[in-house]
Amino acid sequence: MDCDARPATDLARKRLCNLCKTSHIWPMKLQLDDVALFTRIAELGTLSAAARERNVPVSQISRSLSRLESACGARLIHRDTHGLSLTEEGHAMLTYGRRVLDATAELGGEFGGRISGPSGWVRVSVSLVIAETVIAPSLDGLYRRYPNLRIELCADDRLVGMARDGIDIAVRTGELASETLVARRIGGFGRTVVASPAYLKRFGTPRKVTELDQHRLIGYTANPDMNRWPLRNSGSEAAYQVRAHTSCDNMALILTLAREGVGVGRLMDLLAAPLIRRGELVPLLQDEIDSQYVPIHALMLQERHRLPKIRACIDYWAQWLGKAQATSAAVSKAATGRAPHRLTNARSNTAFGRR
Repeated sequence: MDCDARPATDLARKRLCNLCKTSHIWPMKLQLDDVALFTRIAELGTLSAAARERNVPVSQISRSLSRLESACGARLIHRDTHGLSLTEEGHAMLTYGRRVLDATAELGGEFGGRISGPSGWVRVSVSLVIAETVIAPSLDGLYRRYPNLRIELCADDRLVGMARDGIDIAVRTGELASETLVARRIGGFGRTVVASPAYLKRFGTPRKVTELDQHRLIGYTANPDMNRWPLRNSGSEAAYQVRAHTSCDNMALILTLAREGVGVGRLMDLLAAPLIRRGELVPLLQDEIDSQYVPIHALMLQERHRLPKIRACIDYWAQWLGKAQATSAAVSKAATGRAPHRLTNARSNTAFGRR
């Protein structure tokens, strides 16, 4: 069910408002949980999906919907063989219901935060590689600072439907655009060409980009553009085209292949830095291949980004990433005996425009 396809009409809004003003049973019968359940039915598209999400029988979901429709004095959802669709009054209820729920959550978070700090579940959608390199290592510190927070991780590279899937924060890399989301730049990373000491002992250390032609390179099939390694000080389009000896579609696997001496790979520095620090990988050609800064954004629904529990997570991860980036730079300096090229971070807060 596409609950955003047809906005509520003025007539439907007036009908619903009139019911609120005239019905004596409205204050007694309208239950906040019924409103919350209705919004999830609209977002998920079926009663059964809402039942599975709550782990309750479909009959319980149906009773909640009937109770809400009775309180409103109007049918909110059409049911037929093709599925569910919102009535005009249903669209109006969805609009007002979301406002009520968001205001209630914000109010509860504000007062709850003053008493015991941010609390509750935060559902985070994040790519697997960022989950492994940023979110997982940071969680212990986040929980120490905010012991009443709980995090649910959804490892997925897709830009999900945040309202439909109940996502509070989506962490994504690169430049993104959406007219319905608020974004904050929380950090970023560069990329470093690396190989293991065992590989370099066997095949030698490349000192120039042209020498890579004689080496076993690791390619990345999930994004062929990342097999063009940009050259420093040679114009924005100049790049070394990788001719892979081994290829894979997973960045974490590229790290494993490089560490095991299979070949020369290019990794995000947040991923490579711990292994460089332990001497398991060696950075290569930093004067010749550009680190190519990539921003990391936290995306939020416009109506939820002020919730204390969401602000707490994002502020903490921005701080954590700042420290991690400084550590990566220090590791690079120690490994190469010189200061690394500075990564330029742009503005930290962005309201996205249309895609």
